[in-house]
Amino acid sequence: MKHFKTILIFFFGLSPCIFAQTPEELKSYLPEIPDWVISKKIEIFNPDNLFDRIDGAAPLFIENNFREMTSMEYTKGDDYITIQAYRHATPEDAFGMYAAERSPDLTFYPFAAEAQGDDGGVFFVSGSVYVKMWSSSSDNVGDVLRKVAEELAEKIDPDSEYPAIVKVFPDEGKVIHSEAYVTSNYIGHEFLNAVYTAKYGQTDKSFQLFVIDGKTKDGAKEILTKYFTFTKQPVDFEEGELTITDKYNGNIPVIWKGQYIIGLYSENGDTIKDADVLLNKIAENL
Repeated sequence: MKHFKTILIFFFGLSPCIFAQTPEELKSYLPEIPDWVISKKIEIFNPDNLFDRIDGAAPLFIENNFREMTSMEYTKGDDYITIQAYRHATPEDAFGMYAAERSPDLTFYPFAAEAQGDDGGVFFVSGSVYVKMWSSSSDNVGDVLRKVAEELAEKIDPDSEYPAIVKVFPDEGKVIHSEAYVTSNYIGHEFLNAVYTAKYGQTDKSFQLFVIDGKTKDGAKEILTKYFTFTKQPVDFEEGELTITDKYNGNIPVIWKGQYIIGLYSENGDTIKDADVLLNKIAENL
C-alpha cells in the first residue's frame, strides 16, 4: 500500500482535532424532520457514570476507550426516537465497539464507515463516534431513522471509512462485514492489543487473519518476545515467517515485517491450506 505509513501518521496526527465533537455540536447536526420535534434535553455520560445508563454493557465501551456519550431525542406525541452518540478516543476504537455489537441479522446501509439496521433501529460508526438509534413508535419509521442517520453520519465525518489497516485484508474468502478491531486481550493474551482482524472461510474450516501494528520494529519484536516467552519458545527469532506454538490456541503462523505482526488464528486449531500465501498477501499490502 503505497505511502501507507505517511498516510497513517497524518491520519493519527489530525484525528483528535477532526473528531472531537461536543454534545452541542452533535445536537446541531440533527436534521429537521417533518412532524418530529428535536427535544431540547441532552443527557451526557462519561466513563464514571455510563453504568447508570447501560449498566452491564459499560465495561466493553470503556475497554474500547469510550470518552463521552450524548443522548438526544426526537419526539412526536408520545413517540420518540432516541439517539445515543458514543465518542471514543480514536476512529479505530469507535469501529471496534461498533464491530463488537454488529449483528448479521440486520441490513447494511451504504453510508458512514459502516452502518446497519432495520425499521426499528439504525447503528453506524462515523469518525470517532459510534451511534445507536431506535424508535418507540409502532409505526414504520425506518425511512426516518435512515434519513437522520445518514445526515448525522455525513456531518460527523464526511470522509469516514474503515481503518486503513483493515483494507489490507484480501477479499477472497473473507466473510463480508466481519472486519473488527480488538483493543485488548486478543485470544486471551494481555500482550496482544490493538489487533485488526477479519474472518475467513475455507470449505468446512473458519479462521481469522489479524494484523498488529507495533508502531516500530522494536515494538513488534517486544510483542513477539512476550508471546515466545509465554509459549517457552526460543526468543532468538528473526524477521520473516514464524510459528507460535500456543497450547491454548493451537499453532499460529505469523509473519514479522517491520512494525507489523501478521497472523492466522483458527479457533478449532485447524491447519489452513495456503496460510503462508494469505499472510504474504497482507504483508505485500502493508
